[in-house]
Amino acid sequence: MEEQSVLDKLDEKVSQILERQISLKGENEAMRNELITLRAQCELKDGEIEKLSDANSMKDLEIEEIVSKIESILG
Repeated sequence: MEEQSVLDKLDEKVSQILERQISLKGENEAMRNELITLRAQCELKDGEIEKLSDANSMKDLEIEEIVSKIESILG
């Protein structure tokens, strides 16, 4: 009778461990998906930053050209 009780306890513990493993597997998959999404967002932002940086550099060149023209007119 007591052996059955021990087997029942063991079965219960194994079931709990399996449920926990399934739960953790699901959490892991959700985190993996979130990481993939965040990496994609980061790449998009990096691309936008690079684009804006290039545009800023072009504006700086335009300003330098305008200043050079003004200096040549004045002087």
